[in-house]
Amino acid sequence: MYMIIIILIVVLLIAAIFINAMQQHRAKADSERRADLAKQRAVIDETENVILACSNMPISSRMLQIMDNRVLAALKTVNELGGTPETKQKLANAEQKSATKNPDAVNANEFVLPDNDKLIIQYIQAVKKLRILLRSEHSKGKVESKVFYDEDKQLERLQIKVNVETLIKRGRAAQQSNMLGSARQYYEKAKTALENQNQQDEYTQSRLATLHEWLSEIQNNLKSVNAQDRAKKQEEERDELDELFAPKKKW
Repeated sequence: MYMIIIILIVVLLIAAIFINAMQQHRAKADSERRADLAKQRAVIDETENVILACSNMPISSRMLQIMDNRVLAALKTVNELGGTPETKQKLANAEQKSATKNPDAVNANEFVLPDNDKLIIQYIQAVKKLRILLRSEHSKGKVESKVFYDEDKQLERLQIKVNVETLIKRGRAAQQSNMLGSARQYYEKAKTALENQNQQDEYTQSRLATLHEWLSEIQNNLKSVNAQDRAKKQEEERDELDELFAPKKKW
């Protein structure tokens, strides 16, 4: 009798241990699933935000396709982990979009920097983020090396163009306000950024020529201002000497 009770107690203990282990395993698996879901949703949100920010920028259709595929892969993972009707609909839309050719991107020569500084900052951040995402997809083997290098080089040129045009915009504003020293600093920074490019293109050469012209104009204006200041100072000194050595009036 006692032996049966002992055996039952042992069986119950083993069963309790087994059930507890199963519960812990399920809890761990559920936690990992939720973490993976959160990660994939973050990938979707991040990529869609970058695509939206670049909608008016000269991004290639191939680059947009890479980002669309990134969203599609994440949506598939979300659906496998426990998709909702909303997720299934987003997945269907993403598959349809992936099968459709992206429209031609904005021509780089037609791209105009916005006047709003906040938008300019968003553009710069978007291009930087796009390069990071492209590098991530390449490291996962989802983008061929040649495609990666071509697209990254194009994004690098775009990043330089946005930076240079921002500096020029601020330099022109400073020059128009007669803040020649500040204008010269902006132009010098833009000039250095362009000169540091290994491959010079039509845009680089054109902007360098314009910057040289503006810097020369500022240099001439500064010389003129300095000459005027010297002449004014000399005139003031002469006035002081004339007053000092002038015959004293007799009262």
